[in-house]
Amino acid sequence: MSSAVTDTTPLSPRWRQAVILVMIFGFSLLIWITAKTYTGAPPIPARVIGTSGQVLFTGEEIKDGQEVFLKYGLMEHGTLWGHGAYLGPDYTAEYLHRLAEIGRDTLARAQYGRAFQDLSEGQALEIGALLKSQIKQNRYDPGTDALQFTEVEAASYRLQVEEWRTYFSGSKAAVGLPAKFIQDERELTHLTAYFAWATWATVAPRPGKDYSYTNNWPYEPLVGNGPTASTYLWSALSLITLLGGLGLILFIFGKFNYLGWGGAAGWKHAEEGRLHAWTLTPSQKAVALFFAVVAVLFLGQAALGGVLAHYRVEPDGFYGFDLARILPYNLARTWHLQLAIFWIATAWVGGGLFLAPLVGGSEPKGQRAGVLVLLGALAIVVFGSLFGEFAGINGYLGSLWFWLGHQGSEYLDLGRFWQLLLAVGLIFWLFLMFRALRPAMKGGEQGELPSLFFYAAIAIPLFYVPALFYGPRTNFAVIDNWRFWIIHLWVEGFFELFATVLVAVMFYQLGLVTAKSATRLVYLDAILYLAGGIMGIGHHWYFTGQGTLNMGLAASFSALEVVPLTLLTLDAWDFIRLQDRNCDDCGRPLAAKQRWAIKFLIAVGVWNFVGAGVFGFLINLPIVSYFEVGTTLTANHGHAAMFGVFGMLALAVLVFCLRELKNDRAWDGAEKFIRTGFWGLNIGLGLMMVLDLFPGGVIQLWDVLSNGYWHARRLTFLMGGTFHALEWVRIVADMVFLLAGALPIAYGTLKLVFTPEPKDAV
Repeated sequence: MSSAVTDTTPLSPRWRQAVILVMIFGFSLLIWITAKTYTGAPPIPARVIGTSGQVLFTGEEIKDGQEVFLKYGLMEHGTLWGHGAYLGPDYTAEYLHRLAEIGRDTLARAQYGRAFQDLSEGQALEIGALLKSQIKQNRYDPGTDALQFTEVEAASYRLQVEEWRTYFSGSKAAVGLPAKFIQDERELTHLTAYFAWATWATVAPRPGKDYSYTNNWPYEPLVGNGPTASTYLWSALSLITLLGGLGLILFIFGKFNYLGWGGAAGWKHAEEGRLHAWTLTPSQKAVALFFAVVAVLFLGQAALGGVLAHYRVEPDGFYGFDLARILPYNLARTWHLQLAIFWIATAWVGGGLFLAPLVGGSEPKGQRAGVLVLLGALAIVVFGSLFGEFAGINGYLGSLWFWLGHQGSEYLDLGRFWQLLLAVGLIFWLFLMFRALRPAMKGGEQGELPSLFFYAAIAIPLFYVPALFYGPRTNFAVIDNWRFWIIHLWVEGFFELFATVLVAVMFYQLGLVTAKSATRLVYLDAILYLAGGIMGIGHHWYFTGQGTLNMGLAASFSALEVVPLTLLTLDAWDFIRLQDRNCDDCGRPLAAKQRWAIKFLIAVGVWNFVGAGVFGFLINLPIVSYFEVGTTLTANHGHAAMFGVFGMLALAVLVFCLRELKNDRAWDGAEKFIRTGFWGLNIGLGLMMVLDLFPGGVIQLWDVLSNGYWHARRLTFLMGGTFHALEWVRIVADMVFLLAGALPIAYGTLKLVFTPEPKDAV
């Protein structure tokens, strides 16, 4: 068979230069904002005093309270400054509302000798205005490092110590937690001191400003907390950025029609390319075990998702069984998130190890042993950290809770020791990748693609390092800053870039694209994703202790994140065309063997636009985020983007590798499970959005606007009305996703990995 004419002209170095400039510019801004986080974070005073000078609590007790908050995984139960889990309350919003209620009653009794509810309308208005004037003042003195509470704030603190003690240690369990969950009196007192400080930061004006440290979040009309002028302004200006970015990029794509996956055709039939002639190496065969781990972890994560959904409809039990006694909500959610990261990362790590020898042209000596060592290390980190989180939450680890137990930061829950092991494992994976790719990185027909493969791999361990930049007593604003360096840059940024390189390498090896086209696609995606994505991380920080500079930059750059996501609809069409592309000489399909991997990539394009693009942009506008952060609209975006994009990408890599690892007869026996799982996952995820998460999120947002943020986060709202009915209806979606999606995929994967491979007919 003759091959198509290949474009041998080298790719312009301006592509590489553009990526470097984008990264320098983006990280310069990001480092600047991070530095300002340290200087602008809400101060933790040495002591908090009452009006007569008596010490109510100290800065050390605030930090002790933060340790309690983190140790018991309370961020996986409720939220603080809007970030965390969604079953429990937002602790700052709840504390603030009780402060307003207690404060009104305290002032009414002091001024009129009776309860607030017994006042006349005029008297109530007067007390309400007096309350706002007292609370909306910053009485922190940097000279003495002391914060003075008013009588209202002091009275509220004393009363709320008892209320939060009852909530966490009473015989009636807090929603989703065991009864008497926290029993140490000192821990409960310190925890309330922490809530009091975090709530003070939501109402105390920044020095010289007319808005609080959290930009007046949460919405609480009783104390005068409402959106700032900057919140409105930058929401409007970000729309201009979006429209300008879309117009520019569509113009460029219209002019240069060779951009995109479908731009340049491959030059050799897939079955006569390297994959067809390649003999599987020992390390590639061993990589199949990674995908078996993926299947088990994915199934466990999906099952835990069902448990979490059930807590939202029956918080006191699981069809009558006291589930919280053995699997409380905060532990189940911790494991749900950790397993998601583990199985997705494992799939991509396995995909890298499978493709590296193919790209490099040979297998280094001892590569199989290295792959098996890495698999063992992965098992130690996964199961060690999961057990540690269980032990830490239950108080079995004492002072070692931060190192071996539950670190307490959402998505980064695993203890610091396990984090260090994970970092070492990623570095070892990078070493295995390098030794396999090194021969091809010296040049050849693949051009820059092998080097880009390795450089993208470097970013994975490199951008996990910020997870080590804080401790349990670091200011929470700083913790959240570094936390999102990992969540946004590591998971949503460079892992996605690495996945793009994986897809480019896969398509090149199949003969669907030339090396030049694949390399150009990698550079293009890097420019588009990183241009908005690096500084776009700041949309997570609108209300967590940063000022309006971050809001302005983040709103604008976050809007630009939608531009490449819009183009992913074109990617979906490119993938559809690729799966149907026939060889010009023989007329046979080029990628028939990998049609299910390509279908998963089509799903990635669709869900990236819907989940990350539409739903992500909806909640990234500062004015929308102000009212909805920590509501079901956040979960709506999270499910569609996290699984719809990263999960589907991981499954595409899994299917691609297993299809190449197994012969046709083995694949034929498992294909029906992959096919059923593909449709089950997509239909189930779509039903989650349509039946519950999106409409439920809109209903909850309306309640925030109508009654205040605290009201929409209380259990009385979650367990009542249409919102609760939608949570029940979601069981249909969950069953489809689990039984028709996750279960067939897991079974088909395990069947392929462990069933002895039949001999192909001669």
